[in-house]
Amino acid sequence: MELITKVTILSPAYPLRGGIASSTERLAYELQSSGYEVEIYTFSLQYPSFLFPGKTQYSEDIAPKGLRIKVAINSVNPFNWWRVGNEIKKAKPDIVISRFWLPFMGPSLGTILRRIKSNGHSKSIAIVDNIIPHEKRIGDFQLAKYYCNAVDGFVVMSKSVGISLQQFSKNPVSYIPHPIYDNYGEIVSRTAALQKLELPQDQKYLLFFGFIRDYKGLDLLLKAMADQRIQQKNIKLIVAGEYYGDKTKYEKIIVEHNLADRLILKTDFIPNEEVRFYFCAADLVVQPYKTATQSGISQLAYFFEKPMVATRVGGLPEIIDHGKSGYIVDVKVEAIADAIVDYFENDKAAEFTAQVKINKQKFSWANLVKGIKDLARGRS
Repeated sequence: MELITKVTILSPAYPLRGGIASSTERLAYELQSSGYEVEIYTFSLQYPSFLFPGKTQYSEDIAPKGLRIKVAINSVNPFNWWRVGNEIKKAKPDIVISRFWLPFMGPSLGTILRRIKSNGHSKSIAIVDNIIPHEKRIGDFQLAKYYCNAVDGFVVMSKSVGISLQQFSKNPVSYIPHPIYDNYGEIVSRTAALQKLELPQDQKYLLFFGFIRDYKGLDLLLKAMADQRIQQKNIKLIVAGEYYGDKTKYEKIIVEHNLADRLILKTDFIPNEEVRFYFCAADLVVQPYKTATQSGISQLAYFFEKPMVATRVGGLPEIIDHGKSGYIVDVKVEAIADAIVDYFENDKAAEFTAQVKINKQKFSWANLVKGIKDLARGRS
């Protein structure tokens, strides 16, 4: 397959919300700017309501301009899978790119891909955000295996996912770090960001950003905020993201350690147009994850040129240079607190920010497009 002109993407996209939807739309723009005809098939039903832990699956933002997005895939209806698969099969795209992040999606995406590939033309390339879920359920392996057997080549954004994929497929795997998120608006000054968020200018701010799930370790960061060394400094923690689960344990930690006046809690979904203000207001972005593959939060921090603290899990150490663009620490409260204290006590902001700006150049969308094209042509 030397000439590739037509690409179909199976993935969450508008009107669905979230990081995967946003990055899929950004990938579609990059493909179009490279000359490809692109159509996205998103979900008419992504999760049954009883499986969805948040308030809503849908975005309140305006639709992205210039993208062809078809709301079509029902994740629980086998008749829909055959219909959608046959429709795309007849269209004969050169490449079908599917996003995989949860074994629950294995039956729908795996069946659709099998129908498409029966045309003898389309190549199936997967972008695998995660193959073994953070929150495991019975049947995960079998569902993921069914999906993987319909894929010709895989893109992974952390090496740990690539290693895990060896259990599921012997087909080619390309490691391409997650590109930076550059579709949330331009950088604004710290002063302007704090004014927008109505926060005082004379304090230091940590940022925990994104959906609040157990594996993301907000409880560890809250306990780190109780460290006496941090309490003695003028540091507050901004928690910006919606609870995806029981918030009781976090509330107990806040009360137990008397943290209420040291936190800014914005625990609703953050609209796309507001994301930049949270990052631009922050001095340091903290990702205290207990488990991870890769994190789009790191790529947001890179775009907005913010140093990071992250735990030594999954692919996070592949993205952050310890002691240069941030800190990689053990999954321990004291280790997280030590890094925060070191950053402010030793005035690391200028040094780390300079390295973040250098590293930022490595994470391009053009590189991801090239990797997909190479896999479709049988190169890895």
